[in-house]
Amino acid sequence: MPSDQLELLIAGYVLGDLTPEEAAEFEQLLAKYPAIAEDVAQMQTSLERAYAPPDVPPPPHLRSAILNQVHLAEPLLDTSSTNSLPSPPAVFTARQQRFPWRRVFDLAAASIILALGFYNYRLQQALQTAQPSQPDAILTYSLQPIQAGSEASARVVVDPNTLEATLMVENLPPLPPNQVYVMWTVLEPNAPFTTDDKDAILTEVFRVDEQGNFTETLPVPVVYRVEGVVTNVAVTIEDAAAPQLHVGAPVVIAQPL
Repeated sequence: MPSDQLELLIAGYVLGDLTPEEAAEFEQLLAKYPAIAEDVAQMQTSLERAYAPPDVPPPPHLRSAILNQVHLAEPLLDTSSTNSLPSPPAVFTARQQRFPWRRVFDLAAASIILALGFYNYRLQQALQTAQPSQPDAILTYSLQPIQAGSEASARVVVDPNTLEATLMVENLPPLPPNQVYVMWTVLEPNAPFTTDDKDAILTEVFRVDEQGNFTETLPVPVVYRVEGVVTNVAVTIEDAAAPQLHVGAPVVIAQPL
């Protein structure tokens, strides 16, 4: 018998949708070639894993109604034809009892399983495609003073993945109440982002303590994820009432390391 025809018989036997003639033919094959039983067992196990629904008992009133209908239908059942067929091996009996479905329902259920498997494969492929390739490297900016002889310094460490940065400032002179320090992210000219007339984005407004120090974790704009757009980082002194005007000159400035 061709292998494809044998596979169809095995599938039909496991699903319980063989005709009486096909069932008799398959029983003869099982008796003549016991090795076929292993193929049937493998297909049976695969199908059970695919369906694998937990058994959910029906509500009491529904169970009673079903049992009543079964008792009423028992006198109408004709079992003479089935009694003439040889009983299948015990390993298959439980399977056939669990899947006493009609052919149409079997085919529909098998189609659903195949569709779900294909959907799961496509979903996994989509998730793999959506994963970022490699995280962007940490960016570090070391800001040095403009004025000669100043001991001021600042360091900005940016994580482009989280768009968070750590700003560490040392030895900047404390300012009067009407002034603040402002950290600016300076972009290359004509970059496709909203900037002021100095190609800068206001990133943080801060004050230093009495020792001239300041440390804080702060959010940074998305421009840090675009390679080559940020040209440098600078800190200026601005009016506390309008720091966004960006009229002060840099006191410390740097390019990325």
